[in-house]
Amino acid sequence: MAGAAFDILDLGVMPYRDAWALQKDIHARVVAGATPTLLLVEHPPVLTLGRKAKEGHNIVVRREYLDSQGIEVLEVERGGDVTYHGPGQLVAYAVFPVGRKVADFLRLLENATIAALHTLGLTDARPNPGYAGVYVSPWDINGRLYDQKIASFGVAVRRHVALHGLALNVTTNLQHFELIVPCGLEDTQMTSVAREYGRRGLSRAASVEEARTALAHAFETTFATYDWTLPELAGAGS
Repeated sequence: MAGAAFDILDLGVMPYRDAWALQKDIHARVVAGATPTLLLVEHPPVLTLGRKAKEGHNIVVRREYLDSQGIEVLEVERGGDVTYHGPGQLVAYAVFPVGRKVADFLRLLENATIAALHTLGLTDARPNPGYAGVYVSPWDINGRLYDQKIASFGVAVRRHVALHGLALNVTTNLQHFELIVPCGLEDTQMTSVAREYGRRGLSRAASVEEARTALAHAFETTFATYDWTLPELAGAGS
């Protein structure tokens, strides 16, 4: 593919349903051979249930309470359990060709997120073997160590092209994660760039704009040698 391998579309703040519909539209175009696209967006508060969510068993408050707070619950086609999206969380939807190399694609998403977090000063950002997502160093809470998850992942692959992607907590209201058991993990606490700056005594302020720039650059670097060929198009005649 000549020039830039993929487009980057900054959506600002957009309701989840609208971004979901846009993803599907772009997905159809990428399946047909259009340029892959990375969508960067923040959402108003919403809970989404992935394929492992078991009808929302890991939502720990009544649906009536969520309704009263204006927090919608949606079942989506991505992998994983329940997660929260809201202001201050940078969501990246990578509508990229994947084929059958889903595990490799997830590792690249992790690598890009880790690289962005290193740029933002969190050099202990790392994967957690056996779990999707990116973590920073565990934190002691009342004598018990909790894994600290700063970014969540969940993708779906349809016709060899990915939907959904990752959510990086930057200045997110972490209290909203108390509405759920995040990703179904009991010994995990969600954290954010802002919280980690505070814990480490760093004077810098967390910024979604700075995170957006760092993540976009990290994607460009991480996917610089990626194979963008759609399997069904490989070997096709001209």
